[in-house]
Amino acid sequence: MTLVLASASSIRSAMLAAAGVAHQVDPAGVDEAALKLAHGGDDAELATLLAETKAVDTSQRYSARWVIGGDSLVSVDGRRFDKPADRDEAASHLRFFSGKPMRLTSAVTLATDGRTDWSHAAQAVLHVRPLSNHFIHTYLEAEWPAVGHCVGVFRMEGRGVTLFERVEGDHFTILGMPLLPLLAALRERELMPS
Repeated sequence: MTLVLASASSIRSAMLAAAGVAHQVDPAGVDEAALKLAHGGDDAELATLLAETKAVDTSQRYSARWVIGGDSLVSVDGRRFDKPADRDEAASHLRFFSGKPMRLTSAVTLATDGRTDWSHAAQAVLHVRPLSNHFIHTYLEAEWPAVGHCVGVFRMEGRGVTLFERVEGDHFTILGMPLLPLLAALRERELMPS
């Protein structure tokens, strides 16, 4: 059975494809900004809520199909960041991140028939090295607009790796989806070979 990915994230789709998970992409139509404004919990709770809402929204369009929802959040010094609106805002975010630990939270959900069946959230800490204005400028020259679609203004599979001194956490969580727990959940539901 082909799964449905309720996300427009090309990296989430690439991770699934690389793991041999057949899927189609059908992004959810969810007002993320409203959910974020109304939420008072921590990053793991919010990322899970966003992933679940996306998966449930998309699963309502498919009878008896399994839908994967995912979301990622970035917080630095207790402040949550969204994807930058433009290149100037991206530069501003990078200046704020400079020399600080970035907490990245990724969540993934499985839903079917309009209800959540399983969810998992994981966190990673990425230690941003001190970034000069010159580095930020040249980095964005090379990476913009691709990093405009990334909440932390980086693609770990690209030059984003040069932002960090060290990272603590699972590689797949950093890419935007806790893949190993998802694969285990798919095997438990006999949605992929065990």
